[in-house]
Amino acid sequence: MSEQPASLDPVSKQIIEQLQEDGRRSYSAIGKVVGLSEAAVRQRVQKLIDTGVTQIVAVTDPVQVGFSRQAMVGIRCSGDVTEIAARLADVDAIDYVVLTAGAYDILAEIVCENDDHLLTVLNKEIRTIPGVLGTETMVYLKLVKQQYDWGTR
Repeated sequence: MSEQPASLDPVSKQIIEQLQEDGRRSYSAIGKVVGLSEAAVRQRVQKLIDTGVTQIVAVTDPVQVGFSRQAMVGIRCSGDVTEIAARLADVDAIDYVVLTAGAYDILAEIVCENDDHLLTVLNKEIRTIPGVLGTETMVYLKLVKQQYDWGTR
């Protein structure tokens, strides 16, 4: 992830906002809203993807697709937290890793099939990373809100 926000013109911002409303919206429909041809929208979207500004994915309810256990893990570390975060980012069951200030150095979200899978990830993949001093696992009981349509600035 980039440290600085991308420099986006108003049209690119409008395109992003259109895709946040409906990621399957056609390029021609977006073009009508933003005043560009379908081909121009396609090129801009590809550039947004190639530069890492956006990605277009199907967001699922993990429980509905076979992942009944989710958790946020607070991780306390010693040493270079960026190296530890990079190792965590390579773990398949971890879908979100952020460096934080406060009680934890890193937060990592885990999506697992069940409690046994969660335990394996914690014991074999997180706690064995050199520099991990301790973890606190907060198991999700129910997903109440998950959205990605915050727009652009």
